[in-house]
Amino acid sequence: MSDRAGHPAGGARTRVQVGIQAHEDIRRRGPAVAEVVAGFVHRLRADRTNRALRLTALRPAGDDGNLCVAYADTRCMVLLLSTDGGDEMRVLAVRDGAMARDELARLTVEINPVSGAIEVVDQSEVSANVVSLPDRSESAGTDASAQSGEDATHEPVPSRPGADDTSSSVPSSLRPPLFAAHDDATLRDLGVVASLLPALRKVRTEEQFRELLGHNIPELTRDVLLALRDGGDPQDVRRHITEGWRADGVDPADWSGAARRAVSQAETDDDAVLQALGQSFDAWRLFLHPEQKRLATADFKGSAKVTGGPGTGKTVVALHRVRHLVDRLPPGHTRAVLLTTYNTNLALELRERLRQLGGDDLLRRVDVKSVDVLARETVQEARVDLGRPLDDEAATGLWHDVLTDTGCFDYDVDFLDSEFKHVVVAGRCGSWEVYRRVGRSGRPRVTTAQRHEIWQLMQAYRARLDGPPRRTTYALIADQAAVIEQRRLDRAEEQARYKEGQGGRDLVHREAGSGMWLKPRYRHIVVDEAQDLSASHWRMLRAMVPKGANDIFLVGDAHQRIYGSKVVLSHQGIEVRGRASRRLTLNYRTTRQILGSAGGLITGASFDDLDSGTENLEGYRSVLTGLAPQFWRAPDRLTEMRAVATLIRDRHDAHRTPYSAMAISVPDGASAQEFANVLVREFSLPVVELGRDGVRSDLDAVRIGTMHRFKGLEFQRVFLTSVGEGQIPHQRIEQYRLASPERYRQEEVRARSLIFVAATRARDELVVTWSGAASRFLPRDADRTALRATDLLHRDEPPPGSSRRVAA
Repeated sequence: MSDRAGHPAGGARTRVQVGIQAHEDIRRRGPAVAEVVAGFVHRLRADRTNRALRLTALRPAGDDGNLCVAYADTRCMVLLLSTDGGDEMRVLAVRDGAMARDELARLTVEINPVSGAIEVVDQSEVSANVVSLPDRSESAGTDASAQSGEDATHEPVPSRPGADDTSSSVPSSLRPPLFAAHDDATLRDLGVVASLLPALRKVRTEEQFRELLGHNIPELTRDVLLALRDGGDPQDVRRHITEGWRADGVDPADWSGAARRAVSQAETDDDAVLQALGQSFDAWRLFLHPEQKRLATADFKGSAKVTGGPGTGKTVVALHRVRHLVDRLPPGHTRAVLLTTYNTNLALELRERLRQLGGDDLLRRVDVKSVDVLARETVQEARVDLGRPLDDEAATGLWHDVLTDTGCFDYDVDFLDSEFKHVVVAGRCGSWEVYRRVGRSGRPRVTTAQRHEIWQLMQAYRARLDGPPRRTTYALIADQAAVIEQRRLDRAEEQARYKEGQGGRDLVHREAGSGMWLKPRYRHIVVDEAQDLSASHWRMLRAMVPKGANDIFLVGDAHQRIYGSKVVLSHQGIEVRGRASRRLTLNYRTTRQILGSAGGLITGASFDDLDSGTENLEGYRSVLTGLAPQFWRAPDRLTEMRAVATLIRDRHDAHRTPYSAMAISVPDGASAQEFANVLVREFSLPVVELGRDGVRSDLDAVRIGTMHRFKGLEFQRVFLTSVGEGQIPHQRIEQYRLASPERYRQEEVRARSLIFVAATRARDELVVTWSGAASRFLPRDADRTALRATDLLHRDEPPPGSSRRVAA
């Protein structure tokens, strides 16, 4: 006896998966459809013979599978691939409305010979909505006559010249196809789905290409086409993209094998996963890019490093890595895995996301702490009293006291505080002789005479810390924690050697007397935002886990280093070179337009690879397309602030953007207060400040904070303000241009990293504003091409801007 889909009946539970393209279908149709599909999956899992599902065979899929359609409710239908006699089912696509069945029936389903993924293409939809787009150039004259000159000022300023060819006077029918330089064989070999090629050959304009990317095309196809259109050579595209997807032993006719391949699929046996269906910002729980999955589940002989630009999923890889490591632990109740990052706010965010990923069962086996909290707890456990730790403001105040007492004002407090953390403490300089010889990689150059003066100031600072009252710094706490943990590790290794030599005898009294000290603190350590950790932090972490397979897994990006100083990991006993060092290049958060402008902010600067090498953003690209960033210049500070307030009010009123989805970035705390006063007093806009621990309020209010506070956050719209010369970078660095060129270069690179971090927090829209002259970090013609804030304040029409953003 068979059910209507041609499978044996019996009511047995069915394993159901949801493909990434189906997930995107659900997201586009909203929460109501997501809820309907989740309920359908529950019912299908429980009993595929349930007649209410109206499961019907559509057509065979090779010799071992069937394509079926089913009703999620009266208006919503799903396309499924059934294999293994109906025990395995994949949701491939979702449609709703009166034509849902016809739309599902016309879909092309095939196995990608490169990745082995099951991919879906709607050729009819692409042809109707992409290829047949009207040619705007042919009606440009008519349209132009209907527009006023003022309307033209409403267009956003492109981030790069020539970003769009739709204004060309050449009719599209006379232009060559965009991908004419690449034959079908090359495109198929790179991973482009074959069924899309006929329509692709008719794509001749950038507008058509953007429309194509806006359709739910397979992920590998999208990545390849974006890279080629950005000027990528096929060989580079193959190396950076295709090889990351390539699977071994792909048989385009083996549907059961393809169904078992975990490419871009999510098992829905976990009810918590079903809750994420259709939620774009929870997709990380369901889907991993093949390269991300490989990194999260790989076996390394020792430590491993993953780098990549903002939005490439480094944190997602770290979270999935934690779950993978916990899944491989022997039964027990100890927290054998550490997940750590630079500050407490980021650690709290990691803990919540880890809970979303694996629930309380996963959290029970993981310690999630910032490195400074971890160091302080370690010192407290050892009952070592170092005194009260100073925050950054108190430490700066103490340095001012030292300079006043000594009468030496040749060095500023920022330099001295950094020298203390990253040279004296990091190099464990307990005497002048050690400090005189210690390496100062990445630090401004100083003469021997200057070193001696600096050392005297360090001694005075240490004397101030010793009190009374006794005080300390977080750098000193981390250094002491490293000492404590190294002793613990040495003792554990000594015990292991003794145990091996004694064959397990005569150990009871030794183990009973030592308690927890006879084993390392952790089996595995995962580090997020690795670029901001200091040498003392790395020494502590190195001592907390024995050297061995999968001991330390770290993710970071030197382009985003805004707190720490360069650290060579190999000098701290952490080897991450060769195959243990990987790089992510695909951005999932920021549009290509925003990413292009943000990349320009760090052009010309050199960055390390978190070790002894260098790294750049070659191959770094986005899967999203949207508006070009806007640039606004104002004659004075007050006009700039009023213009930003006007833009925010428009985004909220005209585009229905929640206030809480918008954020204003400023260079310093005083600027934050200035903006808040204008927004509240003159425009009655709700405002909340980003503090050290992020936003503690759930109010629908505009977020305002320094660029440092934007670290680890993301917003729908970001207003990057005060980007004028003398503000970014701050004019104070000019004192080093001649006196200390090395420090001048370092301060400028840090300023570039800071504005790069703030700019890449934007998902949909980036607005850059300044008063006076534009920062040297902006395009050279920024002052000439920018929109005028005075025009915005003196007209009644709504300002430019749109919420249009295409998931490519």
